[in-house]
Amino acid sequence: MKLLAAAKAGDAAALEKLLASQQQRIYRFSVKMCRNPDEAGDVLQDTLLAAARTVRGFRGASSLSTWLYTIARSYCVKKRRRSKFAPALEESLDAAPSSSANAVADDGATPEDAASSREVSGAVAEAVRRLEPKYREVLVLRDMEGLTAPEVAKVLGIRVEAVKSRLHRARASLREVLAPAMGIPEASSPTPTCPDVVTLFSKYLEDDIDAKLCARMQEHVAHCVHCQGACDSLQEVLSVCRATPTVRVPPDVQASVRGALSQFLERHVSTGARAASRPAR
Repeated sequence: MKLLAAAKAGDAAALEKLLASQQQRIYRFSVKMCRNPDEAGDVLQDTLLAAARTVRGFRGASSLSTWLYTIARSYCVKKRRRSKFAPALEESLDAAPSSSANAVADDGATPEDAASSREVSGAVAEAVRRLEPKYREVLVLRDMEGLTAPEVAKVLGIRVEAVKSRLHRARASLREVLAPAMGIPEASSPTPTCPDVVTLFSKYLEDDIDAKLCARMQEHVAHCVHCQGACDSLQEVLSVCRATPTVRVPPDVQASVRGALSQFLERHVSTGARAASRPAR
């Protein structure tokens, strides 16, 4: 990436443009993880400033976005530790007036469609928010931000197997909460021969079961109304997760981040210029 190469070479304008291109995804991730818009704004600013300070040391062992998610996640963890005595239940961000104004609306939607979309988005946000942090972060990174399991492992500093284990549990928990909220009834009760089809289907989505087990699962699902419904509901829940409205970076947060970066770059450029003008010893 030319922009990254220029930023690493000390081009302040390239660095500013590079970080600006990443702020939307970092803010979106921070909102879901911090569950507080003010804290998410702080995390965004801290993350971009940290990236500006250390970009020259970025070796490209992972993608730029994965590197930034790793930094943002560390600041989210710090916020969470400081807020451990906060109330257990918080208002759903996506359902709050401050965030609904930032959602991307479908101009062709009817008022009824828009209300239904807001209701589903609020239910998704609430269900994700209630997950334990270690399950919430893998689900957000994998199913909402679209990282691969190995990329999620790099962000979290854990093994891929641990990522997948947490992901399967998070998906199952989310389906259990969201399916009724979305009006998806259980087709029937499971039979004694029914496997844990939700976990198996989640593993199937990650290419994490062998061909024989996959064939047995498909054969069972083809003849079992309950398991077919469970797989369909999980797929629908994950589709809704991936399509949740975009949370825009508020103008005041953008202005704050832009000001902080400008101050940093001015100091950085002036310091570099002074150092370059000093006579050699």
